[in-house]
Amino acid sequence: MVGMSLSSRKKRVMAAVMADGVDALLVTHLPDVRYLCGFTGSSGVLVLLAGKAVLFTDGRYTTQAEAEVKGARVEISQRSALVMACEWLEAAGVQRCGFDSAYTTVAALEGMRRAVSAKMRRGIFVALGSIVAGLRQVKDADEIATMREAAGLGCLLFEGIFDVMEAGTTEVEVALALEHRARMAGAEGMSFETIVASGARSALPHGKASGAKLPRRGFVTLDFGVMWGGYCSDMTRTVHMGPAEQEEQDVYHSVLEAQMAAIAAVKPGVTAGAVDEAARSVLRRDGLGENFSHSTGHGVGLEIHEGPRLAAKQAQVLKAGMVITIEPGAYLPGRFGVRIEDMVLVTKTGCEVLTPATKAWIQL
Repeated sequence: MVGMSLSSRKKRVMAAVMADGVDALLVTHLPDVRYLCGFTGSSGVLVLLAGKAVLFTDGRYTTQAEAEVKGARVEISQRSALVMACEWLEAAGVQRCGFDSAYTTVAALEGMRRAVSAKMRRGIFVALGSIVAGLRQVKDADEIATMREAAGLGCLLFEGIFDVMEAGTTEVEVALALEHRARMAGAEGMSFETIVASGARSALPHGKASGAKLPRRGFVTLDFGVMWGGYCSDMTRTVHMGPAEQEEQDVYHSVLEAQMAAIAAVKPGVTAGAVDEAARSVLRRDGLGENFSHSTGHGVGLEIHEGPRLAAKQAQVLKAGMVITIEPGAYLPGRFGVRIEDMVLVTKTGCEVLTPATKAWIQL
């Protein structure tokens, strides 16, 4: 099944590449390399040519590449894998090779040109958009199954973390408990640095876990994800320690209503901007529009931040198979903040929430 997926992915990429008038593609962004041939090492360059795929890596990964790589020949290089790949392209008679300009530095491009003969330097390398990253936005059945598992583990971690959340426990201790339990459950790691932001720090949209102690009364925002089978999960829940003021409850329920409105707007054919507006309009109505300071969400997959971006006026159209986050928030500087986030799969007829852990008001 996975091998068939990799073959299908390469065919889709090459169809897009050839439509842009080039003969081959030089893939250097490691998540793209993994997506197309299964290689998970930290050094690798994949060349795609009609009917051919070659992965160039170094001797550290001889055994690993042999075990992981599917549908591509492996070449072990004693020199730079990128240089060897470029030399191979010229030797194969490639006249025009595309590369992803979003992930290729000026220095790397200069090195690519130096690797080929002077007569080829001027025209062989053609800057393309992020073709592979664009195709990665729509997940296949294998990817969706893996991401469902990753999201499910995240939900279990959230539902089990309350036993360590007591006044006086530090944010770092809560984060470490989440991360330890994730590893014990088989996660490869966390998909980003865990956010535990309590009390006034909950007003920081990206308040990474600190030595601050959980308050007797106040919000705690937990934003975390796990790596599972190479894929990321991402979810946020905000809970309250001790009795809450009415304003705190009102803001929480406004954010929850905004989040649910955005989820209800998700379906194929809808623009990313329309989903963002569905959330933003609820918060504006409740006088919290100025307190929502970031986009409503983003794509997620092999990387924690992928396309599409769900933000104001974004015209990209959602497609079935995309996995996105919906994460509106309201932040009152120096006082408190609330964010609620789910991973959502765009289906043929609407959407499915992959992180169904409760979003009801929780008071610890």
